[in-house]
Amino acid sequence: MAPLVPLLSLLALLLTLLALPGTAAAATAGSRQRPFHPERDWMGSTVPAHEAGRPPAGAGEAIATVEGVDVSSHNGNVPWSTLWNKGARFAYVKATEGTSYRNPSFSQQYNGSYDAGMIRGAYHFALPSNSGGADQADYFVDHGGGWSDDGRTLPGVLDMEYNPYGSTCYGMSADALLDWVADFLSVYRHRTGRDAVIYTTTAWWKKCTGNYGRFGSDHPLWVPRYGSSAGELPNGWDFHTFWQYTETGSTVGDHNLFNGSLSRLKSLAYG
Repeated sequence: MAPLVPLLSLLALLLTLLALPGTAAAATAGSRQRPFHPERDWMGSTVPAHEAGRPPAGAGEAIATVEGVDVSSHNGNVPWSTLWNKGARFAYVKATEGTSYRNPSFSQQYNGSYDAGMIRGAYHFALPSNSGGADQADYFVDHGGGWSDDGRTLPGVLDMEYNPYGSTCYGMSADALLDWVADFLSVYRHRTGRDAVIYTTTAWWKKCTGNYGRFGSDHPLWVPRYGSSAGELPNGWDFHTFWQYTETGSTVGDHNLFNGSLSRLKSLAYG
């Protein structure tokens, strides 16, 4: 039988080699897809790791008067009456991600905000590298992302941000990403009769779409910037409709302002 100490030394050497960044074992481990974690993906969850600092003042500043929040499964059961009493008048709730995830807290969050008196809507966290834009739009509409003309349901939101599972732009060219977005928006419009809101950061939009400007004529913009103003907007939009101004608000983290009066927000809901 081999002595125990040499065997332990050999095992330690093998473990060291496996950890070295240039080894075949390390390369194989690095190539594996990261575990699916939709409960950690919500509006703006990828932004702080890529964008830091306060935004400069600039385009997109206007009178933003209506407070609202956005939530997902990581918020659990939301105390909607508390948020209402603090002034929140609208809420967006994550419904889906890709074509395989549905927010388990969606019913409490979506219906609870409505029951509290808020104008509510749903959003979809996009994973363009996983399936087509048309497929994800259908999945979104089928699982909470629809729209009704009750005056208190806002159009759905397409959340386009940094890839939480790999390369920033999902390993896709600008043209491929734009085709994906166009497919999603087209199907959503066909299914609901409404033009979806686009949530994105100016930096991501510039990097991943080449700062494409033609969606701005039909699709409201939701921009996240955690500072004193909404700052520079992506090409094609002269103003923002929603501004996510903090990720560390009270009761729930993400707080937003609608760029206009409550009557204008109700008009957006009516379509």
